[in-house]
Amino acid sequence: MKQRSRLGSGIAVSPAYRIVSISILTAVTAVFTLLIRIPIAPTRGYINLGDVAIYFTAFTFGPVTAVITAGLGTAIADLLSGYAQWAPISLFIHGLQGFFAGLIVRRSLLIMQERLEKNETETPSIPSTPSPNRYRLSFPVILLAGLVGLIIMTGFYFLAGAALVGFGAAAVEIPGNIIQCVVGTIGGFLLTKTVIKAYPPVRDMFL
Repeated sequence: MKQRSRLGSGIAVSPAYRIVSISILTAVTAVFTLLIRIPIAPTRGYINLGDVAIYFTAFTFGPVTAVITAGLGTAIADLLSGYAQWAPISLFIHGLQGFFAGLIVRRSLLIMQERLEKNETETPSIPSTPSPNRYRLSFPVILLAGLVGLIIMTGFYFLAGAALVGFGAAAVEIPGNIIQCVVGTIGGFLLTKTVIKAYPPVRDMFL
């Protein structure tokens, strides 16, 4: 059965197409995570660009897709790069990060769409074509999504690191994780704006 996004043009997207998209985005997340790695000796973790792909997926494709691709993509990257001990941790933490970031954006876009539909109903003289404003991401929403993702990622990685190597060593990771998340939020947002501008139908994939 095809699924129809409430935030796009109303065109239904087949499950097969969504599965292919999720597979590609999972691979992209893994590649971004592996692309640049800065090891952190005390915890045997590393700083990377995976958050760019995580936030891009959350902002462009929504929480359902993001929870899968963020978790699987980073876990696969950990396994491939010799950080197998972090794979289940990354699966859980980055999955949550992508889900809640996407959920915040989804809620904001639905509220915006409801307002636009109300205005269109009250002014029937205006054509009822999908408005590009239905997918306008505001700075406060992006800031909130990024902040929530930062708290989840930094907080849970600190707890995981503390359990593995102690609180002192885990604290060393905090500044790097904050930078990683900030860069990911900005990079993900810029990618989202670029992709939507170049290919507006991608909005039909938001779920």
